Amino acid sequence: MQILLHGPDGPAWAPRLRADVADVTVETSSTEDEAVARIATVDAFFGNISPRMLAAATHLQWIQTPMAGLERYFFPELQAHPVVVTNMRGIFHDMIPDQVMAYVLAFARDLHSMIRRQLERRWAFDEVRVLDLTRMTMGIVGLGGIGLGVARRARPHGLRIIAVDPRQADCPPEVDALWGSDRLDDLLGESDFVVVCAPETPETRGLFDAEKFARMKAGAYFINIGRGRVVRLDPLVAALESGHLAGAALDVFEVEPLAADHPLWGMSNVILTPHTAGVGAHPEDRRYEVLLENVRRFVSGAALHNVVDKHAGF
Repeated sequence: MQILLHGPDGPAWAPRLRADVADVTVETSSTEDEAVARIATVDAFFGNISPRMLAAATHLQWIQTPMAGLERYFFPELQAHPVVVTNMRGIFHDMIPDQVMAYVLAFARDLHSMIRRQLERRWAFDEVRVLDLTRMTMGIVGLGGIGLGVARRARPHGLRIIAVDPRQADCPPEVDALWGSDRLDDLLGESDFVVVCAPETPETRGLFDAEKFARMKAGAYFINIGRGRVVRLDPLVAALESGHLAGAALDVFEVEPLAADHPLWGMSNVILTPHTAGVGAHPEDRRYEVLLENVRRFVSGAALHNVVDKHAGF
């Protein structure tokens, strides 16, 4: 097997991969011209591929992407090509769910308000408003690796868990009810916390608009750690300003970085983080382990992990 590692990871990962897998020849490239010159004979490729690079690849069977979200990865020639594409799905299964529960617990214990009182140097005992999570429902939109991780983190806090997903059919034990995407409106009407874990696809882009926010339960909280362009911010702001929604926590946004004059910054019932939910202590080790496992599987002829539907985008 011959693989080309393209991009900044190649120099560090190439010697590790040669040592970890005996039957593999590893090449590296740092520019498109270098990749075009070396890709013709390779069986596998890691990195961001361009139309020019793909056109030069005469033996390519498998591409391992360096990221989990692929909304900007595919182009028509790649979608039409028989090459198998795999992604980094699963490497954020714990850190992003931890961030979601940090948001939920902050709202439940009114920490978002108390931090503001701290900055004001004001003792505000009589202003604390807490939530009883054991009487509340969390609705998860997208029950992939991150969504399931959220359910597993939320379950010990006594929340009822419901979810919608276009592919998952088997309901895991942490989830009380799993429905198809056609029942999203039912989930919105029942949920005290709506957590968006969905990828960006043509079907999900702009999914959360004024109509969807209107269908949410009055007084609910909205959390997005999926993809920014799944949620329209203007109708979210309107739902928060009207009081229909009690609060929101966002790690991703339609346009990043969020403009300094955006009204969300000044809302006392909103928690904003700058796309940091996926930040972890050892992210490169996790990414390498995904690549290594799939290289071993490719060499042995076993099924690859994290195969992507190139037309669906996930």
